[in-house]
Amino acid sequence: MERIFAKSTLKEYWGQHPDIEQYLKTWYDTAMNSGWETLNAVKQTYINASILKDSRIVFNIKGNSYRLVVKFNFEKQWIFVRFIGTHSDYDKIDANTI
Repeated sequence: MERIFAKSTLKEYWGQHPDIEQYLKTWYDTAMNSGWETLNAVKQTYINASILKDSRIVFNIKGNSYRLVVKFNFEKQWIFVRFIGTHSDYDKIDANTI
């Protein structure tokens, strides 16, 4: 089972943006129960996700209105939330280093 750091970041964000709450909850539940062991396994579940360097993946949330960037540690089954924001907010960051 995956461990996600930090769900509180997701909760805080959907508290400010209620339109994304169910989408983030669905992503969270999927990630927690996935048992992903590779980036390609994640990609099989989320075909539209973008694989970046350093075990990072960008998920398109709510029809690509929002972006979620996470970093994986597959050996320990940890997922670190690195960024959640609108598509325009995402354009202002470097997802490979955040």
